[in-house]
Amino acid sequence: MDACATGRRLTRDELESRRAEGERAAEDGIPLRGLIRAHLAAAQAVRPLPASGPLLAAVEQAVDAFVEGYERAQHQAVRQQEAARREFIDDLLYGGSDLGRLAERADRFGLRLSQSHAVAVAAGPEPYGDGYPVARGIESAVLARFPGRQILLTTKDGRLICVAPGDQPDVLAHFAERAHTVTHGGRVAIGRTHPGPGGVVHSYQEALNALDLALRMGLDGPVLHAVDLLVFPVLTRDRQAMADLVESVLGPLRAARGGARPLLDTLTAFFDSGCVSTEAARRLSLSPRALTYRLERIHTLTGADPADPLSRYTLQTAVIGARLLAWPDPGDG
Repeated sequence: MDACATGRRLTRDELESRRAEGERAAEDGIPLRGLIRAHLAAAQAVRPLPASGPLLAAVEQAVDAFVEGYERAQHQAVRQQEAARREFIDDLLYGGSDLGRLAERADRFGLRLSQSHAVAVAAGPEPYGDGYPVARGIESAVLARFPGRQILLTTKDGRLICVAPGDQPDVLAHFAERAHTVTHGGRVAIGRTHPGPGGVVHSYQEALNALDLALRMGLDGPVLHAVDLLVFPVLTRDRQAMADLVESVLGPLRAARGGARPLLDTLTAFFDSGCVSTEAARRLSLSPRALTYRLERIHTLTGADPADPLSRYTLQTAVIGARLLAWPDPGDG
């Protein structure tokens, strides 16, 4: 009323008091619409003043400062919620927290860690963050398809992630389909279902390992299931033994003209085509006769005949090991 009577602007302290009231109102969860109405009702109480210009100016300043404080508190709350969510996700995926405390915090984010969970991880041609349109679009699509489900969608290290109850594979399948589409051919890996708070970490690591394995092995297919790839960790569990096998069986291929790589690629195509020579030749853009020559050359150098069942098993295991170990080195031939 003093500002209306004199026509002066509100002082710095008066404006700051409005901002502080706005912050407190936001923290108490009072809807902004009702608060604006209350300011206008207060303005009605001083309407009998002769000039309305100072009144409107004072109301404008007061409401503007009040809303500024209200929004500032809301933004701060959002930042705190985002920080808490990011901390929870980091602890959930890396197991960096007390599991009991982690399970308590999980309820806030829609998860019950007493259940079994599985994790799907999608990697695209570019990194993605929580605020990216791709991430928001996938989250909206999955939650709209499965309303009320206990699902967590997030990002980590530029990848898209979906955590879902282990008895709901349809959720992860839909996530994989959407992620592959919106990332324009990105690859998705799905870890196995594991129980308890530590199960999410285990499934997440399996999905990451599956993506890495697909890259090293050149595996086809947009969706990889960790359960289908268990043989590879078994083969490399004793890395030194596998390295010895690869060197012992395939090392003689270095003596071939052009080095080991062309003949190693020949074996890879031969085994990937189910040991069907015509299909392997097609994949390598060779004539069947040229492929036969290469297979004979491999037999001569290694002493292992790809046509013999026992030798074939040894050769195929060594070829898998070579792909897992990135053998031979690029400069090694």
